[in-house]
Amino acid sequence: MSEATVVSGEQEAIAPLRGIKLVLLTLAMGLATFMEVLDISIVNVSVHTIAGDMGVSTSEGTWAISAYALSSAIAQPLTGWLARRFGEVRLFCTSISLFVLFSALCGFANSMIMLVVFRLLQGAVSGPLVPLTQTLLLKNYPAEKRSMAIGLWAMTVVVAPICGPILGGWLTDNYSWPWIFYINIPVGILSLVLSLWLLRGRESKTTRVPVDVIGLGLLIVGVGALQFMLDNGNDHDWFASPMILTLGIVALVGITFLVAWVLMHRRPVVNLRLFGQRNFAIGTLCLSLGMFAFFGNTVITPNWVQQVMGYNATWAGLAVAPIGILALFASPLVGRFQSHFDLRFLVTFGFAIFAFCSFWAAGFNDQIAYEELAMPRFMMGAGVAFFFVPINQIIFAGLRDDQIADASGLSNFCRTLATSISTAVSVTLYDHRSIYHHARLTESVVPGSPATEHYLDQLGTLGLQDQRAYAMINEVVNAQAATMAFNDVIWLFAIIFVVAIGLIWLARPPFPAGGPMH
Repeated sequence: MSEATVVSGEQEAIAPLRGIKLVLLTLAMGLATFMEVLDISIVNVSVHTIAGDMGVSTSEGTWAISAYALSSAIAQPLTGWLARRFGEVRLFCTSISLFVLFSALCGFANSMIMLVVFRLLQGAVSGPLVPLTQTLLLKNYPAEKRSMAIGLWAMTVVVAPICGPILGGWLTDNYSWPWIFYINIPVGILSLVLSLWLLRGRESKTTRVPVDVIGLGLLIVGVGALQFMLDNGNDHDWFASPMILTLGIVALVGITFLVAWVLMHRRPVVNLRLFGQRNFAIGTLCLSLGMFAFFGNTVITPNWVQQVMGYNATWAGLAVAPIGILALFASPLVGRFQSHFDLRFLVTFGFAIFAFCSFWAAGFNDQIAYEELAMPRFMMGAGVAFFFVPINQIIFAGLRDDQIADASGLSNFCRTLATSISTAVSVTLYDHRSIYHHARLTESVVPGSPATEHYLDQLGTLGLQDQRAYAMINEVVNAQAATMAFNDVIWLFAIIFVVAIGLIWLARPPFPAGGPMH
């Protein structure tokens, strides 16, 4: 079929925004990014409350999380195709309008089925938002300031998931759970109004291409099955469950056929040929590895402090929140000055900070004070800026203007998938290592052994005898086993950061800001 091309606006003649309009565009894109990324994590701490209000189990309540992640994961790699078909500005404004609408409907939901359906739709329309904010910033920033644009965008993407659990817990405790969705309404409307004003007449070229039905079907089946498997695997003992095993097989077959199909198709629904670009492939691989270890650290730390140290949900969020402080201030600075350095060196420095702080945290014990717990997280904020800002410029280096939306959608999909895999792997490893260490430690708790008898005598002076004394010993063993498991998992993440340092040097300079953008 011959393709008919429709040009929306005089794209080639459009000059970059400057002054107050550039500031307002940055605000509009930042609000949209923050809102979308926030919704990935804001529901987590409210699941128990939502499930109670809906009259369902907590396990069923987690569908509100899974539904969003599932549809968003499928929609993200479609961003490039949708942008070519409908235009980047039109797609962005439509996505944010529908996101606000479905956010309101999530708040109005009075049954679990309604909430899951609206979260599914909310996730589907959110998929293009983050990739498009990145694309629109790069295309409308002056060439000399595109590095700063990436820095500001990266700051928002990293800080939002940290704010999510804290803000979600506060809104649920002080108001009610629907407000975790209602807060999207004013934020989304402001972003939409600014975008419609600032981007008027700046639409990208659109191309009427036939729908790749087979590729789209394989994407939905393969990625959908994979995301559903990751969300539910730990609860069903992974491949010991026939359901999880079936999902794994479906995901493997679907993704294998998807890769084969899109590499043969002239106009594929997902442009995997971008992985033939060296810097895109290496940058995306390092981004995925970095986010895997970084996000796993953020997932496992709240679990440990709540289980072992007795933190509530709010304090568990505050335990990981310090990482956002330095990231907030350093990301724009790195974005502004990174053109003076070899980006591979900057990323190496970021990974080195991550590795150092992870090895540090891998030595924690269950008596550590909050200040000591927060310090490595605080220092990791600098690593966020030196990792996340330059790596995105490496990813886009050398790409044409018409490849940016595809590249942004695909790299953000890999980032999102890495965080999903990280959540599943880190929680599973933490549980399994806890069981292993518990079994090893209990081998030493033997009646009649000097150490056990000495500890029982100490408990006896506190009025604890017989079963109560052994119950207390078991609690101590549980805490030590969980702490040792936490140390093991964090140590593994540190090793991954070290491996990523070697991989980033496979990228090849030069790394122009945002690609040539012709």
